Amino acid sequence: MSPPKTVEQIRRLIELEQVAFIFGTLGTASNAAIRPYLNDNKVPQLFVASGDSMFGDPQHYPWTIGFYPNYRSEARNYARHILETKPDAKIAVLYQKPAFVDYLAGLRDGLGADHAAMLVKEVSYEFSEPTVDSQVFTLQAAGADTLIIAATPKFAAQAIRKAYDIGWAPVRYLGYPSASIATVLKPAGLDKSKGLITAFFAKDPTDERWKDDAGYKQWAAFAAKYLTPVDLIDANAVDSFCAAATLVQVLKQCGGDLSRENIMRQAANIKDLELPMLLPGIKINTSPDRFYPIRQMQLAAFDGESWQLFGDLIGN
Repeated sequence: MSPPKTVEQIRRLIELEQVAFIFGTLGTASNAAIRPYLNDNKVPQLFVASGDSMFGDPQHYPWTIGFYPNYRSEARNYARHILETKPDAKIAVLYQKPAFVDYLAGLRDGLGADHAAMLVKEVSYEFSEPTVDSQVFTLQAAGADTLIIAATPKFAAQAIRKAYDIGWAPVRYLGYPSASIATVLKPAGLDKSKGLITAFFAKDPTDERWKDDAGYKQWAAFAAKYLTPVDLIDANAVDSFCAAATLVQVLKQCGGDLSRENIMRQAANIKDLELPMLLPGIKINTSPDRFYPIRQMQLAAFDGESWQLFGDLIGN
């Protein structure tokens, strides 16, 4: 992904194609690059495919709204779980720079000043690097017994596999963007992924518990018509399905007024929207001063075959 190239293409869409809005663009750096241009030109940048907290800042960027739970909140929840279950933990963090810096901020927020010393090592990687093997060795050498993996799918799979292969067995928390069994855990090795902890806001399409669920059946019918069998079990495809369904709701609320102003107004006024593949109890809500549509998640642990949800919904 090239932020300068993204800006070039977005300008083409707006100035030549005259599109009404931008939807679901992927990546923290690319979205950050196009955000000033879109806001200066009052073009809605809807449901950004990044959990960075910067995309929920209506005071400074009123034309940009995120979609996913933000990474900072997710990491705070991991910190709270660590404090509850392993208060003497020595924590290490692997994160992509700059896309997942928010995980570090959220972890520090969750630990607080009194427990700041629990974070013993943090190591970043660049998207252009071939592997994160050396980073995993560095984190192990720091004596950590708890690892937070804030990485994109390819590197998350590498980290899971390498830690296992070198005999390092920390308690592992995996950022939800890489919690897909199909695209991350299988390539890493299901046996090597056993024990991972993550947080979900959507139903896991590989989990048998949902096979008779009405919402899952809607997803399966959609996937059968428009997608592939691989997409059916891909958590990332489910997340995109949820974002697209939210956009449909926005357009319905617009009625006959599809001006950019009204599109943005409706995106910022969604009330208790229930979607087929959101976990029970989670609803989409936005307001003019709250640009985080999904604010709740639930922890889950991988048992070697599927993710097992546990505890109550977390967040607000």
